[in-house]
Amino acid sequence: MAKMKAVCMRSFGGPEVLKVEEIDIPQPADDEVLVRVHAASVNPIDYKIRSGSYSSSMQPQDCTVLGRDIAGTVERSGRTVQNPLAGENVYAMLDGGPGGYAQYVTIKANICAPEPKQLDHVAAAAVPLAGLTAWQGLFDEGGLQSGQRVLIHGGAGGVGHLAIQFAKVRGATVFTTVSSSDIDFVRSLGADQAIDHIHQRFEDEVSDIDFVFDLIGGETQERSWTVLKDGGTLISTLAKPSAEKAYKHHARANNYRAHPDGSELAEIGRLIDSGKVRPYVTATYPLERAAEAQDRLQRKHTQGKVVLKVA
Repeated sequence: MAKMKAVCMRSFGGPEVLKVEEIDIPQPADDEVLVRVHAASVNPIDYKIRSGSYSSSMQPQDCTVLGRDIAGTVERSGRTVQNPLAGENVYAMLDGGPGGYAQYVTIKANICAPEPKQLDHVAAAAVPLAGLTAWQGLFDEGGLQSGQRVLIHGGAGGVGHLAIQFAKVRGATVFTTVSSSDIDFVRSLGADQAIDHIHQRFEDEVSDIDFVFDLIGGETQERSWTVLKDGGTLISTLAKPSAEKAYKHHARANNYRAHPDGSELAEIGRLIDSGKVRPYVTATYPLERAAEAQDRLQRKHTQGKVVLKVA
């Protein structure tokens, strides 16, 4: 059977547990496509899984391949797949099976979307997980509307920098908390007001917020109740907001986990191709240096995304 290079994890631990190995190229099921991976994004969930902090109920035995989003070219389609076709460039958020830190991956055809024509493979790979997390949080979970005031905590990161742009496209007024070194960056993305979370208290800078999009959690989430207007919305990618405080503020409050969605990813791609949204890649690494890429993302504050060049 033909072989491919993949970054394997056979035990939980630090970045050193990630090793490049040769394993069999997977075969697509009837409803899947085999994609030759050109680039794969690195996300916080990757190092959380690697460390065992995400779910440590079962130790990895065989080669576990991390990576939750990719950009690549369809090599072969399963028996029942009519679209996408072999030779088409696609990008996708993977559904939790074998990951994208590999030269090939099999993906359900219905969660793929055409790769935006305005992006190269590296930039396209930066979009799916972060883009769908931002999209689903703002619109599916939060119902953000034109004219609303939204406060995005952590606006310079992978999810946050796309959330700012999506909110502006929707017609919202965007406030965001970031580090001082990120203020110019988020302003360039369209943020109406950037708040230095180290030297400023956002409670002193904003009020009457319709929607808090919390990408930080902890005390930042708790303090957010003071700026949320009565009847507002607080949505978090982390801990579930207090039901008691939500009741007190007549607020809708929830946390969520993003899921693959090919149609939403296609809509994001159309925004990118129209010039209204752009992903930002702060660093790229070859596949063989996946451990270093994860270590950077975990230890160093990062604007936008870190991406692996696979082919």
